[in-house]
Amino acid sequence: MSVDNDDLAALRQRIDGIDDQILELVSERARLAEEVARAKARRGEALKVYRPEREAEILRRLTEHNRGPLTREQVTVLFREVMSACRALQQPLTVAFLGPQGTFTEEAASKHFGHDAGMSPQATIGGVFREVESGAAHYGVVPVENSSEGVVSHTLDRFLDSELAIVGEVELRIHHALASHAGGLTSIDRVYSHQQGLSQCRAWLETHLPQAERHPVSSTAEAARLAALEPSAAAIASEAAAERYGVPLLQERIEDYHGNTTRFLVLGYQSPPPSGHDKTSLVVSSANRSGLLFQLLEPLARNGIDMTRIESRPARQRGVWEYVFFIDILGHAEDESLRGPLAEMRERASLFRILGSYPRAI
Repeated sequence: MSVDNDDLAALRQRIDGIDDQILELVSERARLAEEVARAKARRGEALKVYRPEREAEILRRLTEHNRGPLTREQVTVLFREVMSACRALQQPLTVAFLGPQGTFTEEAASKHFGHDAGMSPQATIGGVFREVESGAAHYGVVPVENSSEGVVSHTLDRFLDSELAIVGEVELRIHHALASHAGGLTSIDRVYSHQQGLSQCRAWLETHLPQAERHPVSSTAEAARLAALEPSAAAIASEAAAERYGVPLLQERIEDYHGNTTRFLVLGYQSPPPSGHDKTSLVVSSANRSGLLFQLLEPLARNGIDMTRIESRPARQRGVWEYVFFIDILGHAEDESLRGPLAEMRERASLFRILGSYPRAI
């Protein structure tokens, strides 16, 4: 059905009116956020503007009530930005991330904290930990695992030496693009990317660029920077990184698995209270003996606790061929259903540490 000019003008007028209402309501929300900060100051409470469990509850409630046509993801993005702006009025947050600018980790940090958080790029995963440990950043974001390439071992190893806790998680769908100033694929003689990017696009490279040398670099953003300087080079990077360094896209979505997803952890000093949809991360170990892993995990199985991930890493400060196990389970450490099983695991382990209980990724 066609819409005449009068009808179109009326629709636009209604949209203008709704926009005015949205602005007033968002402004009222911001004023209330400022009042919360003042109320805490009057009561002598420490100002804590980032409440992972509270934000998770808000987003789940809104997405459950969403009747469309906006998708669940669109509603989440919209309200994360509203919460980010309101947080910034109370206290600006600084978030350290694995840089440089243009990495997928920066994208994950912005997805979780919104664009009103101050972003502080760090050259290494260890650098992100140190920024938070020193107080130079309020929180940090680091990658921990990819759905097609597995665990990021540097992140797990760093937890063995740090007192930081996991306070949140982010899941980001990873889409790789090929960017280059070369006129076509046949003109490309080398491809830069992070090792994970090269691995996640291995089959595509073998099919379309078998002649090109592959050069791993520190990040996909660094790959884009290098490709910007070399006419015959290409980068496997995000579209954002290619745009940031002015490198034209030759091919989009070249990852071998289109469900390719990376999970990131949010680092802080104190795990949040239960949100009702939580995950708990543990690190456990014991002296190497027959049936060790079964004995450590048996309390979880007996009590019907869902385990979503287990990874083993060499116990660097223990004996040769001894290992520590990183385990993720569903639920919060304060949940009644988890207290007993976790206490049993603690009794059976020589090393037992709860790395954090936090809301599951939305």
